[in-house]
Amino acid sequence: MFEELSGKPAAWLSGIGPQAGIVLSSRIRLARNLYRFKFPPATDAELRKKVVGEVRSAVERSILLKSGKFFQNGELAGMDRDFLVERHVISPEFMKSGEGYGLFLGEDESLSVMVNEEDHLRIQALTSGLEVGKAHELATQADAELSANLAFEYDEEFGYLTACPTNVGTGMRASVLIHLPALVLTREIDSVINRVTKVGWAVRGFYGEGTDVLGNLLQLSNQTTLGRSEEEILEGLEKVTRQVIEYEENARYVLSRDAKEQIEDKIWRAYGILRFARVLTSSEVMNLLSAVRLGLGMGVIKDVPLGLVNELLLLCQPAHLQKFAGREMEPGERDALRAELVRSRIEKGAPNGAGNSKTV
Repeated sequence: MFEELSGKPAAWLSGIGPQAGIVLSSRIRLARNLYRFKFPPATDAELRKKVVGEVRSAVERSILLKSGKFFQNGELAGMDRDFLVERHVISPEFMKSGEGYGLFLGEDESLSVMVNEEDHLRIQALTSGLEVGKAHELATQADAELSANLAFEYDEEFGYLTACPTNVGTGMRASVLIHLPALVLTREIDSVINRVTKVGWAVRGFYGEGTDVLGNLLQLSNQTTLGRSEEEILEGLEKVTRQVIEYEENARYVLSRDAKEQIEDKIWRAYGILRFARVLTSSEVMNLLSAVRLGLGMGVIKDVPLGLVNELLLLCQPAHLQKFAGREMEPGERDALRAELVRSRIEKGAPNGAGNSKTV
């Protein structure tokens, strides 16, 4: 299954949906725990396996989750987990899992469920563009179908009980993955991050908490879930995201007005390197793709599909390249394959132009 996925983008990177030029994706994650089971950090492998069995049975009875696959102990090798982290299906913490862990992955990856990460269930919905409402609808429907066959820990006063106190309440984390290259270039990004965090929102790296900022991509999310309804969190996230989009658009206008030739040169140089380079590192390709993505947003480049640039952000990651090649590779080999893949995809100009080809 993963080998097949390695040559094509996830649905949430399609480049469609509101504000897709700046917002790559919207995500809702719901934390749930089974009634009368110890939480994962305090339990052992046998109880975790029992939880996996209960969740798998509920998934198999769900109508919404019928098109997908459930993985459990031993079915996810090290590279498979790297691959799924790169696709934003599982967290880096889930990478450390030992025995008694499970994962449901929907066919188009818009829905997934981690079993026994920090909580018994982490139900996740991902959509393309600024569509937190649509992602919330998907996650809520999956939650409702699973709760029909699973009893969740819930307190009348506090709401859903979770392993981490910051998730108690709705148990919901709402986030967007947003591209802010102009704010970085104008050196306004720190000021914007300070403003966002001061009003109660978290700003994290490309893969979430504790990860680096790659390609000028950041995640905005709520910090707490207690004392606020799901609707208030969704409205708040959409409001703060639209404010950040306005800041980014203003920064792009300033760049175009005050440094038009310099910024266009940077964009075209990035495009030229991607078109002709024979070796590209992970960090280099992220920065170059970020510049081209900025060029699309500013109307400098017009003949490269946004979905293709989004696709390359994912397919150029180390585990994806190795899955694509069908073998483990040394860093130098990956750098050469990465450059070959980028050249080929940009030349063909279509997101799925070589999706099923092992020869790139």
